[in-house]
Amino acid sequence: MGRSRRTLPEELLLLALDPTTGTTAQPQSLDLGLAGAQLVELALAGRIAPDGDRIAVVMPRPTGDPTLDSALELLRRRGSPVRAVHWIGGPRLGLRQVYLSHLERCGMVHAVEGQMCGVLPTTRYQATDTAISRDIRARLDSAIRTGVPPDPRTAALAALAHAVGLGKHLYPGNEGRSSRSRLRDLIRHDPMGGLVAHAVMDVQNGVAAQPRRTGAGRQPAGVPVQPRRRGMARVAAH
Repeated sequence: MGRSRRTLPEELLLLALDPTTGTTAQPQSLDLGLAGAQLVELALAGRIAPDGDRIAVVMPRPTGDPTLDSALELLRRRGSPVRAVHWIGGPRLGLRQVYLSHLERCGMVHAVEGQMCGVLPTTRYQATDTAISRDIRARLDSAIRTGVPPDPRTAALAALAHAVGLGKHLYPGNEGRSSRSRLRDLIRHDPMGGLVAHAVMDVQNGVAAQPRRTGAGRQPAGVPVQPRRRGMARVAAH
């Protein structure tokens, strides 16, 4: 996979990275969002495809991206399609640090060592090229401002940003309320992104045990429904 374009997990992490503090917003839910972003990126690469509310491997050939290929291999080993909500809610914790280290190796961020309260060692990350982060943000801003249906990649990024609770980080305060609402609405423009984003929110809401049903009066998999606000993670920087 070429490096001329960032992957969705990389873009989601860069969106969450505060350029001033070097910390990430929504650290608890960000791991879930990164796992979901891997699924969308693999789908865009033609390696997996949705099967109802499940994910099936359709081409096991590696992408050339080590982090994505690790996820693809784990999916392949399952042998049968796996529910998106079970995959995202599985042992995916630690992806935030995996991708921070990955971005550091790629030269996109650099680590800044420090101490908390003068005792505890801390590591913060600063973007080495803020133009990349500005470009990612500009794509979301354009989709929100113009109302023109975005490309699938931008729509999926918006869906994931909403799912992990980045709306208030990107568009804070009362003045950002309408932008947050439009960010949420972009979820409908990409079926795969919608499926994964709802799976992320379901995991946070603790409703991963039962499969989504289809039929009269019910939403089919991948079609947006209103998220449950009570399950959205609180904004925090770690």
